[in-house]
Amino acid sequence: MTIPLPVRRSNRFDARVAGVTGGPLVGLSVRTVQVNIGLRCNLACHHCHVESSPTRSEEMNWETMRLVLDAAVRAGAQTLDITGGAPEMHPHFRRFVSDARRLGLHVIARTNLTILLDDGYHDFPRFFREQRVHLVASLPCYLEENVDKQRGLGTYRDSIEALRRLNAIGYGIEKDLPLDLMYNPLGDSLPPPQEKLEADYRRELATRFGIHFTKLYTITNMPIGRFQRDLERQGKGEEYRAKLDDTFNLRTLQGLMCRHQVHVGHDGTLYDCDFNYALGMPVEGAAGRHVREFDPDNFVRRRIVTADHCFGCTAGCGSSCGGALV
Repeated sequence: MTIPLPVRRSNRFDARVAGVTGGPLVGLSVRTVQVNIGLRCNLACHHCHVESSPTRSEEMNWETMRLVLDAAVRAGAQTLDITGGAPEMHPHFRRFVSDARRLGLHVIARTNLTILLDDGYHDFPRFFREQRVHLVASLPCYLEENVDKQRGLGTYRDSIEALRRLNAIGYGIEKDLPLDLMYNPLGDSLPPPQEKLEADYRRELATRFGIHFTKLYTITNMPIGRFQRDLERQGKGEEYRAKLDDTFNLRTLQGLMCRHQVHVGHDGTLYDCDFNYALGMPVEGAAGRHVREFDPDNFVRRRIVTADHCFGCTAGCGSSCGGALV
């Protein structure tokens, strides 16, 4: 379980932002309501910052899901971004998606792909198609060895098969069935330029497997959770944090996802982003701490809770749940 940490009122990231902008990082809009509906997953990936696994049982109840939908409507948000865990494993996932679509929300589901091959989940591609769900799928490399090293033996093979099944019903091919892929580095490096890597993915996946997708997102590994512990075991923790600090990019600040969304944890607690959720760092009290207290006007004006891990989103070309920022 996540352990609540005290909110830091001053840290290196705050100081860096104040030094270039003259003030703290504050919210700008609520375009997206991102929600982690549970931590149960069929995988236990090394880079998973929320440390999902088959043994996790935390999940959002239906009452809280209804509050999330109400919050999205009141905020005038356009998008409901559903993550986990493997969100498909939540017993109310289908109902949640269907209700969100009836409200006119654009729904993103973040899938690990392999779950679609497990017993009881084979019909999810059809459900996604019927609901016109925007899929964002984790495929951290186009090479089998790298994917299996990060996500487990056989994961690459299963991911390719899931992508084939999604292509077969129009995902990644038809305009209104977007299928985006997510890349993150295997180790302690920053992602390469997103546009160039996307071209490599297209070439390799199309040539070798006939697979098509809509867009590639490059994501920086955050120095938290399992990934941070791996860095520390290798004696690279301080070196990686320094790399993120040294490559701070002022141009990423306007598009930081924390400035344009609310993240709702599985118990309804409000966070500025998925990474703060993983660290147990909720929004500042004046913005309301639980979705039942959510006030869009107060929330959008909040000061964003930061810590040193935030350098991961501002390093190089920037990083967000929608990929590179500049």
